[in-house]
Amino acid sequence: MIKYTEDHEWLKLDGDIVTVGITEHAAEQLGDVVFVELPELGTMVSKGDEIVVIESVKAASDIVAPVDGEIVEINDAIVDNPGAVNEDPLGAAWFFKVKVDDTSVMKDYMDEDEYKDMIG
Repeated sequence: MIKYTEDHEWLKLDGDIVTVGITEHAAEQLGDVVFVELPELGTMVSKGDEIVVIESVKAASDIVAPVDGEIVEINDAIVDNPGAVNEDPLGAAWFFKVKVDDTSVMKDYMDEDEYKDMIG
């Protein structure tokens, strides 16, 4: 199941693990990504915490935690190659994985059709 946030993140639930990345729309809006700072493994996050910094040629922005949980995996490949965020935002360029206690929080987010309606 893939869901979308109003902040242009995509969330993929697999068991009790949520993988988080940014949408193609967000990657296009950012322009060429030149720097990504990811959270530390084992970090406990709360929904709304700013946990990733992304810098592009146009702007700097943050990714906030969409769920409460523990960071169990980070994608070091995008730290070494930030441009991957522009090349494959919905695939290889995921940012982090969070182990959640309550998977029902996913119902709070948009499905693909709702997200497409939002971005017009």
